[in-house]
Amino acid sequence: MNPSSFVDFTLNEIQVLTPNTSRFVFNLPADQVLGMTTTSCLMIKFTNAEGKAVIRPYTPTSDATQKGQFDLIVKRYDAGVMSAHIHNLKIGDTLALKGPMSKYPLQANQHESVSLIAGGTGITPMWQVISALLKDSEDKTKINLLFANQTAQDIILKSEIEALAAAHPDRFKVTYVIDAAAEGWTGETGYITADLIKKYLPEAGSAGNKVFVCGPPPMMVSVCGPKGPNFTQGEVEGALKELGLTIEQVFKF
Repeated sequence: MNPSSFVDFTLNEIQVLTPNTSRFVFNLPADQVLGMTTTSCLMIKFTNAEGKAVIRPYTPTSDATQKGQFDLIVKRYDAGVMSAHIHNLKIGDTLALKGPMSKYPLQANQHESVSLIAGGTGITPMWQVISALLKDSEDKTKINLLFANQTAQDIILKSEIEALAAAHPDRFKVTYVIDAAAEGWTGETGYITADLIKKYLPEAGSAGNKVFVCGPPPMMVSVCGPKGPNFTQGEVEGALKELGLTIEQVFKF
């Protein structure tokens, strides 16, 4: 992996997770790790039919210490040019990537607590944060995740999330939200609002807390506001502004 130039990696396996989301497993040399740091991402590039380069950031979900391969979980969106390209790949095809690109230099015990608000595949950078902090035996950070999806079947990494929540009940809590009530669903329904954040992430905005948000554009607009020009953080808007949070207390992936 190179942070300065794109390198081709070969697709080795495809695991279907939901009707529109799959895990894509790419090869690395047998003795190499991907070299990701917490809250870092990869840039992916392909050239479209018009000859233009399409570049998007993605966060691997495999363990940072895993040798020989790495995973990308990708949801196919109707208007998603990159997600469609990845979903059209076949075993043996290659994908051009570079990285890692650091986003937020998160360290162990940097914050007393972190509040994570994720929608859909916006869980991938949150999973990186959760797994890294909980793996560190010296870290004491409290982690609280509010995870929104369209349906219960769309909740990716659910078994992995719940395994960590069960193993660390004193440090990690998760609340799921789906768009509309379904048979057998006993959790929250609707969209993430200021009231839901206040109810399930009461620590958000307190001293020693940092809020991280990642999800599809409509969710970002309603929860925290969009990013600013040239990938800057922009101002805090939406539900988090309603709750009185400032840009110093919020990070937008």
